[in-house]
Amino acid sequence: MLLSVVMAVPRGPGYLRAAVDSVLDQPVRELELILLGTEAPGLSDAFAAVAAEYLERDTRVRVLPPAGQLTVGGARNAGAGEARGDHLLFLDGDDLLLPGALAPVAALLEKDRPDVLRLGHDRLDRWGEVRPGAPDAVPAARNQLFRRSFWTVHGLRFTDGPHEDVLPVRRAHLLASEAGTLATLDRICVRHRLIGAWQGSGALIDAYGRLLTESGDDPRTGAARTAHLRALLEEPPDVPGAVPAHDRAVLFRAAGLPGSYAAHRARTAARTARARLPAALLRRRKALRARVLRTAYRADLRRPLDPCLAVYGAYWNRGVACNPAAIHAKALELAPHIQGVWVVSSRHRDRVPPGVPYVIEGSRAYWRTMATATYLINNSSFPGGFTKRSGQLYLQTHHGTPLKTMGLDQRDYPALTNGISFERIVAHTDQWDYSLSANPHSTEIWDRVYPSSYEHLNLGYPRNDVFFTATAERTAEIRAGLGIAPGQKALLYAPTHRDYRKGFLPRLDVDLLARELGPDYVLLVRAHYFYGRTAGLPGAGHGRVVDVTGHTGIEELCLASDALITDYSSLMFDYACLDRPIIGYAPDWDAYRASRGTYFDLLSGRPGETPGVIATSQEELLEALCGGAWDSGPAKVLRKAFRDRFCPYDDGRAAERVVRRFLLGEGSP
Repeated sequence: MLLSVVMAVPRGPGYLRAAVDSVLDQPVRELELILLGTEAPGLSDAFAAVAAEYLERDTRVRVLPPAGQLTVGGARNAGAGEARGDHLLFLDGDDLLLPGALAPVAALLEKDRPDVLRLGHDRLDRWGEVRPGAPDAVPAARNQLFRRSFWTVHGLRFTDGPHEDVLPVRRAHLLASEAGTLATLDRICVRHRLIGAWQGSGALIDAYGRLLTESGDDPRTGAARTAHLRALLEEPPDVPGAVPAHDRAVLFRAAGLPGSYAAHRARTAARTARARLPAALLRRRKALRARVLRTAYRADLRRPLDPCLAVYGAYWNRGVACNPAAIHAKALELAPHIQGVWVVSSRHRDRVPPGVPYVIEGSRAYWRTMATATYLINNSSFPGGFTKRSGQLYLQTHHGTPLKTMGLDQRDYPALTNGISFERIVAHTDQWDYSLSANPHSTEIWDRVYPSSYEHLNLGYPRNDVFFTATAERTAEIRAGLGIAPGQKALLYAPTHRDYRKGFLPRLDVDLLARELGPDYVLLVRAHYFYGRTAGLPGAGHGRVVDVTGHTGIEELCLASDALITDYSSLMFDYACLDRPIIGYAPDWDAYRASRGTYFDLLSGRPGETPGVIATSQEELLEALCGGAWDSGPAKVLRKAFRDRFCPYDDGRAAERVVRRFLLGEGSP
């Protein structure tokens, strides 16, 4: 057996299920998970209930019977003594192994055969923000693997009480370093939760004293202690578990740093002040620049409108995309006298194709363009709070058919609105002259959640035109560019974001799925644009899992794929235009629906609501793909009803209809 994961639960079982799932869902199956409770008061029954559930569910889980109240160190020692795997990994019951992390770990263990393997890690605070991991100078067993024979031969054991990691981890590093068997994997594999409090300086200093004795006054021990204490002193005080003010002087003296702690604190304060000074000057400079630009903008508002100028925006200034991009392209053909200018942020200017005019949001050119353009086209909103003038025409194209609640309907879910001003939503809606719709469902929802006096344009989605006009040759060219071999089936996995979770952490092990499906399949993984330009998945990049998050056009990815796997993304409504299989992967549907609200039950199985086969676990998804249910007769019936309901206006000519109606002023088609 490759690995024994010893999981002590020092702070109760609140995060235990997530921790256990993160281990058992790994692509490496040759492991055991040993669960042990600790001395946390009043939590033994809750821990026992969760542990018993997993003990019954998975034969790889072992639960050691309680032997009195154990400290964290004592629980880890007990688990190590019962372990059967070739390697040991010590985790707490609130840690996470990131998806696919053990695959590269297993490969490195096989290749280099280290006695100690240090793993990359990061930290998650109580607000859900991911922070960098602790410096290497801070020893932590929870991001190290130890060869079990090495651990046993050298009699390595955790100490009881605070700072139990120092002695065994430092000794292991010293021994493995001497033998040349200390290795590092430069990949984030483990995520620690920042929950615990500072454990006190006395026990830490005593641990290094004991280490110095056991290592025979090895000079490296003193250097390691200094580096550890220095790292703790440099940790920001707002990090949970950071050294409190009353212990910092003690650690400063113990580290043997030159000078007095008072002088050190004064130097630190001076460095902080110097670091903040440029930021303060920059803020004042930005404020002054904003006042100058607003003054110039007010002057530009007195200029005449340019009847041959249209300004476009998409996804909060992320580039040239979606419905506005399709309208712009068609306008170049049907209304070449109208110049189109795009609004983009400075960090996304590289997404503007060569030759396409653009202005940077907030710049002088931006404000002049917003003041004088006659036509405004956006799928979200323009930045900066512009003043819509009489004579300007604003088309809101939106960027998806709504499954989740939108606009004023979000008032019923205040925990997830993140301080949204509904007054500002209504003020923005009041600027619209036209609202584009892809189907009657959208028209009904937009009319209620964005109440104002605009006109609904039930003309279809221009971005979907390509699904009807693309040639087989163009599709083959896109597939080849993505590395999809002839004869391979390409599955596009495109989950949406979660309002209640930060960062892209899908409930699908794509590496495992790709290996189970075999070489005839390739997975194209597309993270939501809120998460940046990469999915950051450990399994991506080996040919059968391709991270396409940074690909400029989602429409091209749809054309290249043979089927769509998604959860609650509005992409499913557009993809239905292609009449290709849609597989719903909804492992957290109840949580998603309760937290955000939805307009219908995607899992109901009713025609017009469910787009195809639905899976709520990775096992069900694999069964649907391997068993053929994903493209079966019943799935096709559901897909047709879904397409009929949500794609009635799409036929490949939506962009033409919009340009003729909005830019050329022709009557309703």
